[in-house]
Amino acid sequence: MDKAIVFTHNLLAENFAKTCHGLLRGTERFEILSVIDAAHEGKDAGTILNGSPLGIPVYSSIAQFFKHSNERPEFCIVGVAFPGGVLPEDCRKELLAAMDHGLSIICGLHHYLSEDPEFQSSAKNNKVKLIDIRKPRPVPELHFWTGEILEVTTPVIAILGSDCAVGKRTTARFIMEVCRSRGIKTEMIYTGQTGWMQGYSHGFIFDATPNDFVSGEIERVILECVDVSKPDLILLEGQSSLRNPSGPCGSEFLLSGNAKGAVLVHPPGRKYFVDMEELGLQIPEIEDEIELIQNYGSKVIGVGLNEEGCDMGQLRSVQRTISKKMNIPVVLPLTDGVNKIVDGIQTFMNQ
Repeated sequence: MDKAIVFTHNLLAENFAKTCHGLLRGTERFEILSVIDAAHEGKDAGTILNGSPLGIPVYSSIAQFFKHSNERPEFCIVGVAFPGGVLPEDCRKELLAAMDHGLSIICGLHHYLSEDPEFQSSAKNNKVKLIDIRKPRPVPELHFWTGEILEVTTPVIAILGSDCAVGKRTTARFIMEVCRSRGIKTEMIYTGQTGWMQGYSHGFIFDATPNDFVSGEIERVILECVDVSKPDLILLEGQSSLRNPSGPCGSEFLLSGNAKGAVLVHPPGRKYFVDMEELGLQIPEIEDEIELIQNYGSKVIGVGLNEEGCDMGQLRSVQRTISKKMNIPVVLPLTDGVNKIVDGIQTFMNQ
């Protein structure tokens, strides 16, 4: 694996750093050596993530990393999602410093560093690369939906959420790991930039794909996965949520991806969609969201609860209520794991 450090710009403990969080939880593409975050200097990145040390130190700056570490990474990964996908001006200095130390930059923002004159000049002078993984692929490489997916017999399960940044990708990874531990040959299809960074074999970046081709690209990667990896089960990483008005998403996975099963991740501690508090736009009740998914012809196999904004007593109360009312397993993935959901998946696969 290539060695890398992750830049989080004082946001390591925030949802904005979910790319970094995903890399800390596991990646087959990179060996993560350190996180660069002045707000958490001197700590272990794992302690910030979930209270469990990972042996990955946090340094205040690129300069401090190279001063104190004997490791020599090849890449610096931008591990945060900034509002609007634009790189803040006060981040430039650190990334340029990384390039001066011979590191190529991997960025998943809509701000393409490879088209930024200052970064272009630095990359040329330092003989390093600027890798913008959110940059759209050329149109001739994209695909329209053909219907071939309707011939696929491998079960496809979409991991959806009732809002953004609730843990869809993390829950999908947990499910994949448990399925594999039970001997189920499982592949997870990534649909975001973090999934690519984590090294999954199949996928595409949803929000770097022109809308005309989204359905076709979902179909393409599933067909590719079936042909190349021949899995027993395919998990589809969801994006956003079905009714988030700033970027609704989900029906594509259920319809174009022909996902007949779904797992829903829900944040009971949130009343409003992320960043829409002032507009008063409320997240629908989970029972209503489950009904909507089932109206697409997909079975909701289980629910994962995001723990943000709730104490354990509140979470357990919500867990009991939903499980009893909907008669499906409800878990706290970070606390309970996902074994009960995988039990439901195995039942679903055998039907």
